[in-house]
Amino acid sequence: MRPVRSILHTRKAASVAVVMAVVIAVAASATAVTGATASGKSPQRPVHASVTGSAEFRLPYSEDADIRSFTFDAHAAPYSRPVPGASTGLPTDAYGTVAVSHYSADRDITYTAEGKVDCLVTAPGSATVTAVITEVGAGGPDWVGERLGFSVHDGGGGEPGKASRDRVGFSWADGVNKAYTDEGEVESPVGPCMAPAAFAPVTGGGYRVRHADLPLWPTG
Repeated sequence: MRPVRSILHTRKAASVAVVMAVVIAVAASATAVTGATASGKSPQRPVHASVTGSAEFRLPYSEDADIRSFTFDAHAAPYSRPVPGASTGLPTDAYGTVAVSHYSADRDITYTAEGKVDCLVTAPGSATVTAVITEVGAGGPDWVGERLGFSVHDGGGGEPGKASRDRVGFSWADGVNKAYTDEGEVESPVGPCMAPAAFAPVTGGGYRVRHADLPLWPTG
């Protein structure tokens, strides 16, 4: 029969070995996660939100041969645009570009416009973007200096053999910021991050929405 002291010593050694094994495993796991995050290959979520991609879409309330498309390269940059009354900027501050293209079949001409993103807010699978128009192609609408609003629904699909489930919306659609009264058409201004729900189905291409919650207000 083995002495009690020998048995206790053996058990203690075994316990220490188990603890060390757990510590090593945890450390290795932490190192792997840190390395993956540092390499940018497998972060759980982006640091800031973004909306990217290009797609054509159809208007559900209109049947025509026109070709309409939006291209987004919008990225959140919270608290980067100080304004009067908010010296730190706003949690919805953003940068990037939006491009609009509309081919009119009746006139056989393509109208284009480009703008600088000034606001972005997201939820899982959806986003609202606004941009101030800086350039309009020949024959296009008088939008320079105006803010336009866009909404995006990232519904997935779009791969070969799979129809896109994405949708878009825009502020100048009939009945959105344009109301019709007894006095005629009345247009309302578009504020930052203002846009209707994404009502227009994408017919080609697609968008990717990377969601991130709005960060806390800076302190101090």
